[in-house]
This record gives sequence, C-alpha cells and structure tokens, in this order.
Amino acid sequence: MPGAASSQCRDIVLVGGGHSHVGVLRRFAQKPLTNARLHLVCRDTHTPYSGMLPGYVAGHYTYDDVHIDLPALAQRAGAYFYQSEVNGLARQAQQVLCDNRPPLHYDRVAINIGSTPQLSGRHADNEHALAVKPIQRFNARWLALLERVQAHAGPLHIAIVGGGAGGVELLLAMQYRLQNERKQRGYSPQTLRFSLFTRGNCLLPTHNRRVQRRFMRVLQSRGVAVHLNAPVSDVDKTGVIVEDTQHHSADEVIWVTRARGASWLENTGLALDAHGFIQVNDTLASLSDTKVFAAGDVATIVNHPREKAGVFAVRQARPLAQNLRRSIANQPLLHYRPQRHWLALISTGDRYAVASRGRLYASAAWLWRWKDAIDRRFMRGTI
Repeated sequence: MPGAASSQCRDIVLVGGGHSHVGVLRRFAQKPLTNARLHLVCRDTHTPYSGMLPGYVAGHYTYDDVHIDLPALAQRAGAYFYQSEVNGLARQAQQVLCDNRPPLHYDRVAINIGSTPQLSGRHADNEHALAVKPIQRFNARWLALLERVQAHAGPLHIAIVGGGAGGVELLLAMQYRLQNERKQRGYSPQTLRFSLFTRGNCLLPTHNRRVQRRFMRVLQSRGVAVHLNAPVSDVDKTGVIVEDTQHHSADEVIWVTRARGASWLENTGLALDAHGFIQVNDTLASLSDTKVFAAGDVATIVNHPREKAGVFAVRQARPLAQNLRRSIANQPLLHYRPQRHWLALISTGDRYAVASRGRLYASAAWLWRWKDAIDRRFMRGTI
C-alpha cells in the first residue's frame, strides 16, 4: 500500500497508463519517492503493450501475455490507483478533473494517454469503423469481429485504412488469425477478403524502399488488394468512400491512421500542435506550464519532432521519471533527445519479421524470435 501521507509531501499525478508511465512506475518501485505521493489515474485497469498487439491478434499471445496489470504495478511503486477517465485540468487550482471522483490535487502532473482516432467525414463518430487507438479500447471490438468470423461461413470483406507499419502489420496479423479460424471450422479461408487503403503513394512511408517493396510483395502474395493514393473521406455501414466519390464495399473497416490528441486537452490552455498533441520542450515539460509534463504519443517534442511510435514512449520513461523527481525537489531538469533512427521489427502475421533501421533491412524467422524475446523481457519487468 502507498506510504502514509506527510504534510511535507507533494503530489505527483500520472494521467494515463501508457508505456512511459509504466516505465515511470517501474523506476519509482526500484527507487521510491521520499518527498512526494504518487497517484495514477486511468480509465482501464489493464493496458496492452503495443509491441505485442499484432502477435495477440495473430493468436501467438494470450490476453494476459500482452496486458499490464496497472493496479498491481502502482502498488509496487507505492502509488495510489484510481480507475477513472480524466476529462480536464484546472491548472490554476492544480487539479486533475475526473468523470467519477472528486478533483485530484497535483503539484506536478504527467500525461501519457496516447492518441485518439481522427476519423473522416460525416460519420466520424459512429460505430462503423473499428479504431485501433486508443489501443485500450480495441480489444472488445476485435473480439466481436473474431466471434463474427467464427460464426459466419460466408464471404467477408475487411478493409484496413492506413498504410503505415501499424496498418500493414495489423492487417497481416488479422488475416493470419482469421484464416486459421476458418480452416479450423472447416470453412474456406478464401471467403475472407482484405483490402488496404492509404492516402500515400507507397506503403510504410517512413521506412526505406527495400522494406516498402518487401511488404508490398507480401501483401500481394497473400491476396490483399492495396489501394495507393486513396484517401478515405468517409466510412458508412457498407464500406469506405475514397475522395468523396468512390465507394468501396466492406463488411468491417479497421482505422489505423489519423490519430490526434484527446479533445479535452483543447480546454486546458496548454500549447498544442496542429493535431492536438501537447507541445513539450526537451525536458518533457509543457511549453505553457512547468508543472505539467507529457510523454508518448500525446506529446510533441518541438525541437525534435518524431513519428508516433511506441519505442519513443518506452524510452521517454527514464527522463520523465528523472525530471519528475528533480522537479519536485526544485533541481535542474535533464534534457532528452530522441534518437533519429531506431530499429523497427515488423511482423508479417506469421512468426516472421522484417527489420528496418534507416537504410538497413533484413527479414527472417529468427528476427521474430528476437522480437518475441525483447517483448517478453519488457513484460516481465512489469510483474
């Protein structure tokens, strides 16, 4: 249980259970705070590790393999855990505003809530598109889709919107799992069709050409219809609409693109970028308020903009923990600079992976096993 309160203690509130905050909790568990109370507020009690989500969808991992028990981790760190959804900050009063509990006072607050889908068109907020982000909410819809495929022997067309690594990797994982489910029930896997739509003129635009060509070949060899230069402008119950005019039928639409910051951030008065993400300096502190920190997808480091990738959220845990500790003690903060190039291990649905880093490229089954070992080691650190 968290330690007894002290009149000299100050309060650090962690909003969200993202990868950065998981790392912060691990570090405070190893070296407890002596001059502050720690609080974690999150809508969910279990948070998925994004690096293993495609493997979970493909059937290589169980739910428990890929989900982190936040209350247990908070207890190890001596933190109070509150299951609640945050809907705002009252910065002058230094309070975190929650849906189902009184406001929570903070001396320092860190936000690590990931991103939310930015769907297009008139039907952006309805149920017709299954948004992958925030990934905490993805599981229920995925299980419903899985059940539908298991119970339905007839044709089914699944469309993925998003041609980045996340969209391609998720499509291949879904295809692998759902085709296997059909085979096990004596249904023909050929009755499942997959399409991918991307506004760009290539797949995986942030990766090198050899990686792009490799995944195009994989998709084509597995019968996936790839639509380049095809920005989806709307989604309805019958499929997707490209460029406001071209309708493509689909039974299920999976949205893996156009993420933005949560809408409640717009009312905080914090400096946000064009996509609604919190602008922070090299210390991960808000440009608007030195008492507010942010990390992971929800943060944009203005001096070092990078794409939204889980690797950055994981690596920001250490500087975030250090600077929260230093800030509460009125010590100078440390500067963090994210790497320009990083190793991405992108799975192809089966137990096979492609490695990408800058101009480097490799593909092999052993790369999937290496990725599996890395991911399992990360998860062991959260127990």
